[in-house]
Amino acid sequence: MCGIAGYVGEGREGDLRAMGDRIAHRGPDGEGICGFRGAGVHLLHRRLAIIDLATGDQPMWNEDRTVCVVFNGEIYNHVVLRAELVAKGHHFASHHSDTEVLVHGYEEWGTELPGRLNGMFAFAIWDAPRRRLFLARDRFGKKPLYYTCRPGLFAFASELTALAGHSGVRAEVDRDSLRKLFAYGFIPAPRSFYRDVRKLPGGHWMAFELDRPGEVTVRRYWQFEIETDHALASRPEESLAEELRHLLERAVERRLMSDVPLGIFLSGGIDSSAVLAYAAKRMPAEASRPSRSGSTSRASTNRPTPARWRATSARSTTRRCSASTGRGT
Repeated sequence: MCGIAGYVGEGREGDLRAMGDRIAHRGPDGEGICGFRGAGVHLLHRRLAIIDLATGDQPMWNEDRTVCVVFNGEIYNHVVLRAELVAKGHHFASHHSDTEVLVHGYEEWGTELPGRLNGMFAFAIWDAPRRRLFLARDRFGKKPLYYTCRPGLFAFASELTALAGHSGVRAEVDRDSLRKLFAYGFIPAPRSFYRDVRKLPGGHWMAFELDRPGEVTVRRYWQFEIETDHALASRPEESLAEELRHLLERAVERRLMSDVPLGIFLSGGIDSSAVLAYAAKRMPAEASRPSRSGSTSRASTNRPTPARWRATSARSTTRRCSASTGRGT
């Protein structure tokens, strides 16, 4: 879990810092800030270092520093995408960061980039030549992304509290959203708890053009549809079970990419137990350490590769993180 924030337009000197302070818990391993005074664009990233600890700091740039990204999440197919982009002539500066795939992927595919990603993500890309801020959210909206737009100000963040840290954002409760919360148990996108703040729905991207202030373009790039597949009825049960096992194993394997120890929370149900079983198949036997401890710790040094994992009771687990003071430029 990382945190991103930023704004375009009006703002005081301490606004970006205040926004970052409110999502410091999302990224204890470092902070990166960049600003483009001529355009009035300000970006911030709070990092929880998981992949490419040495060369994965953000904000991250392309070769000529015309495209910049801040990113929260993980791209599971980044190795395949990197190879494809290298074959097309793109040059990568990081060792194996999934973040850099977003920079060069946007250069190559533009607004089609989100549809090529397999992962959980929320990111913002500053495109200097086009004077465009491009943002996207993963298909199911697993990673949060809030924004506000009015004449003179566009701002975004991973959390509502971070947006409220900007002096120009009005944190007024939206009573209609409150009613939906009581009715449904959640607030459906694009609404949020605040009247002037919206959530970017899952499966959507948006663009803010500096030459068209006060306007945003929002487009859907993917939609979940439930349709009956009648062909499944004619297939043997054994074949369907084997396909399910194959898909589950692939999904778990993709999520084991890490340069730090991994943990699995067990509820005792079928889902989490199945995830643990497939993870155990993919990890070395000496790397697995069942634990009944009430806490897990994560050190900022001596992080092994490949990652180890630990199964821990979900009911009594707390997380303690040690923060470094690395800061991007």
